[in-house]
Amino acid sequence: MSSTRLPGKVLADVAGAPMILRQIERLRRSRRLEGIVVATSDHQSDDGLAELLEREGTAVHRGPLDDVLGRYAGALETYPAPVIARLTGDCPLADPQVLDAVIDLLLDEDLDYAANTPARRTYPKGLDVEVMRSRCLLRAARETTDPYEREHVTPYLYRNPQLFEQAFLSQAADEGEVRWTVDRPDDLEFVRAVYGALHADKPDFTSDDVRALVRGRPDLARLGGERRV
Repeated sequence: MSSTRLPGKVLADVAGAPMILRQIERLRRSRRLEGIVVATSDHQSDDGLAELLEREGTAVHRGPLDDVLGRYAGALETYPAPVIARLTGDCPLADPQVLDAVIDLLLDEDLDYAANTPARRTYPKGLDVEVMRSRCLLRAARETTDPYEREHVTPYLYRNPQLFEQAFLSQAADEGEVRWTVDRPDDLEFVRAVYGALHADKPDFTSDDVRALVRGRPDLARLGGERRV
């Protein structure tokens, strides 16, 4: 809730529901996830968020506001799992098929870390997925003291390929500059427009549905001066 660019964004209304619930709605369509935990902060500004999630039946773990890696480690103590997928709470267009593909990559190749955000990304911003062995994340939590690595959770893993077996998922299309995440008012306007056009008739709309919509809507294609398709 303490986002500096768009405070309270995770509870912003998107098609009649808080944005975070819209994202969870999409993630529940994954065929690989066995559970979802929202790791939010123990700061009072997140009290309302935690209460909403608990009321709606989503597991919540609360930990340090700035030490997000420590927060993840705490979540793993409460909700143990051998493999975890990390997504940020400002991506209400998250794609369950992309999520499953990254999970498959990690498991099929017996990796420690897998993601669809390599040095030259090809997926839209807002479809980011990272998957890792929990033992590796816990090792990072024990070993790193770098404030950047503790705030952003996974840099200790991908900065140390000699320690962690890793690979990255790419797609043929170059959409690395396409913006579907929500950091600013224009991003929220874009997501609301997408949901407004698609969700009522097809709640499980796909990324291809988003692409088709935006290609036919010049008002959305460069909304906020950003590439949206």
